Amino acid sequence: MISLSPIPSPVKIVLVEPEIPPNVGAISRICACIGSPLVLCGPLTFDENHPKRKRAGLDYWDKVEKEYHPDFETFFAQHTGTCWFLSTKVGRSLYEARFRPGDALVFGSESRGLPPELLARHQDTALRIPMIADIRSLNVANAAAIAAYEAVRQVYGLGGSDPGAGGAGCGSALAPEGPRV
Repeated sequence: MISLSPIPSPVKIVLVEPEIPPNVGAISRICACIGSPLVLCGPLTFDENHPKRKRAGLDYWDKVEKEYHPDFETFFAQHTGTCWFLSTKVGRSLYEARFRPGDALVFGSESRGLPPELLARHQDTALRIPMIADIRSLNVANAAAIAAYEAVRQVYGLGGSDPGAGGAGCGSALAPEGPRV
């Protein structure tokens, strides 16, 4: 197993008005695994101590750095990295993006996604995860995992072909000096 602990967080994961406690729990677990902060924007429709959030996130909730903002615009005004907006409706492929440390992956609510006006203002950083055309969407926690680990792969230079170096061909990309940029 590759340890990401000695190096800075690759990206922030931002949830705009999340609705389903188990999804937030699962995404918090992803954040714990990669050392990413979890940013929650807008009103939560459930209590953080909801049993289903706890069950999906196991005991990782307290290990995750969390930020709370009353709305996305408040977060956006203070964020210094690139915000990448994930959508099923618009954007180029996730695999065409070039992630850098400090970027944010922004996901909308489970029932509505991101607001169309937000996507319209940020067309140049709107992304989608490629999938078969007549399928509506991935679960937001699955989408967050795919996008977060693609960002980790890019930021830390993972994906080499040295099968003996530990991990799934990750080589020695996670050297003590930190991430490769």
